[in-house]
Amino acid sequence: MGSILFPQGVAFRLWAPHAEQVSVVGSFNGWDGAVNPMTPEDRGYWYANVEGAGVGDHYKYQLVTDSGTITRIDPYAREVTNSVGCAVVHDHEFDWGDDDFSLAGWSDLVIYELHVGTFNDDDPSHPGHFISITARLDYLKKLGVNAIQIMPVGTFAGMRSWGYNPSHIFAVDSDYGGSLGFKTFIKRSHQAGMAVILDVVYNHLGPSDLDLWQFDGWSENGRGGIYFYNDDRALTPWGETRPDFGRGEVREYILDNVRMWLEDYHLDGLRFDSTLYIRNIGESGTQELPDGWSMLQAINETIAQHRPGLISIAEDLQSNDWITKGVGAGGAGFGSQWDPQFVRPIREAVITSQDEDRSLERIRYAILYRYNDDAFERVIYSESHDDVANGQSRLPQEVSPDDPKGWHAQKRSTMAAAMVFTSPGIPMLFQGQEFLEGGWFRDTVPVDWDQREEFRGILLMYRDLIRLRLNRDAVSRGLCGQFSQVYHLDDERKMLAFHRWDKGGVGDEVVVIANFLHKPQEDYVLGFPAIDVWKLRFNSDWDGYSELFQGYQSGNVDAVSGEFDGLPCHGSISIAPYSVLIYSQ
Repeated sequence: MGSILFPQGVAFRLWAPHAEQVSVVGSFNGWDGAVNPMTPEDRGYWYANVEGAGVGDHYKYQLVTDSGTITRIDPYAREVTNSVGCAVVHDHEFDWGDDDFSLAGWSDLVIYELHVGTFNDDDPSHPGHFISITARLDYLKKLGVNAIQIMPVGTFAGMRSWGYNPSHIFAVDSDYGGSLGFKTFIKRSHQAGMAVILDVVYNHLGPSDLDLWQFDGWSENGRGGIYFYNDDRALTPWGETRPDFGRGEVREYILDNVRMWLEDYHLDGLRFDSTLYIRNIGESGTQELPDGWSMLQAINETIAQHRPGLISIAEDLQSNDWITKGVGAGGAGFGSQWDPQFVRPIREAVITSQDEDRSLERIRYAILYRYNDDAFERVIYSESHDDVANGQSRLPQEVSPDDPKGWHAQKRSTMAAAMVFTSPGIPMLFQGQEFLEGGWFRDTVPVDWDQREEFRGILLMYRDLIRLRLNRDAVSRGLCGQFSQVYHLDDERKMLAFHRWDKGGVGDEVVVIANFLHKPQEDYVLGFPAIDVWKLRFNSDWDGYSELFQGYQSGNVDAVSGEFDGLPCHGSISIAPYSVLIYSQ
């Protein structure tokens, strides 16, 4: 489909079942529709060979329809001049060199979500681009993340956007650097040891600057025509542009897009926006759409066939086990899903101003929740692009609106981070979170990199947490493990402790202790899994992390025999207000 290079020129293939005649017009024929008519094929396809056409030529399709002659941009265009411009004959070739990068095991992933346009934007007149992210790869590697999740990059209307309004899903937005820029960024990321996961949008298209709308002149009920539902199934929260998942050619269009990202761009995973509105319809997304469910299954079967081992992540947010069950069992087949059962209670716990209103039972539930008894079928986080916009702000701002850089904001937002990196699941952070980025996310406001220096201690805390999460020092393998137990919960004193392990034993088992109270707890006795000296690996109150922190003296624990909290041993700890301690043998 689309433009296909061959030695003598370019071949073009288009699906337009209601067109009476079709021509390809472009810079190679003076935009004259009489020069290169297309030949009809079966099932509404049209085809033409254009000798002399080549890479870089601009083109469109001219369609003669019942309602007159119209021109359309190629739905499969890999490059466009802009969202309402022309398609460009694109050279797919790229020198990947010896790129044979493979994704880390899901238990060893740490994801960093970013928005190309604002991540490293040093020119206020233009959004950021792929090369500016490449300039920060060393920073991200030092931070410790090993997977970068990119918000959508398909061509959208205008210069600035979150990316969830795709006009052309096959063409990488030129303001970000286009196809070549994206491939170069992925290659450089792989060389730096980092995977790249792309956010894609199939629940709706557009709705603005959408050339697919009534593409070949046909439609029903005044709706979108051949690529869309033409009844109430078209309705989404973002417009009447839900693709017709039941129509074979539209399904193939989406599956071809999935294949393109995996094969041509060497991506390591895909994150799917709002799968609820692929599988369901209605204003609240409560009416099932069988076409959409089978579409999700087909997508994940395609991924498994073409690039086994890659990760597919659903943003479904309905806590539905079937999203991450295998297709063979009737599930949608995703590898993992964003988990509202974690982010909502954890954010609530640290934002709540009065200690007595803080629910440790909800925190316990957040830590232990899982899908299909697999800890890594969920992605856990305290900030994402959705959770720090649309009426919500960054956690420091939510904790302390009048003092988002103060003690309360620092202490409680970093408690949330500690929960992210010690709870079972695939941890994720959002751009700038690691140095207390404030305010709320907007596609017009770049990350404030000056805060990286101002809060270099907080940045170091995130590095230390990630280092422990990934067991870099061979003392905390349990944080990569499946097994968890919240064994101590004192809702009156707001103390919580949990045990993480993989296979068990020295270097594996980890104990995490959290004080959600504004006062310190001294000589506090709780259970430990074994007789041993349990070494303090992390203290979030260390004064090296912030000049506002007390550097409260928490130390190693000599656990002695004697059952406590259902564990065979016990020991005493001291912990600062709003702080987290991590111990291992």
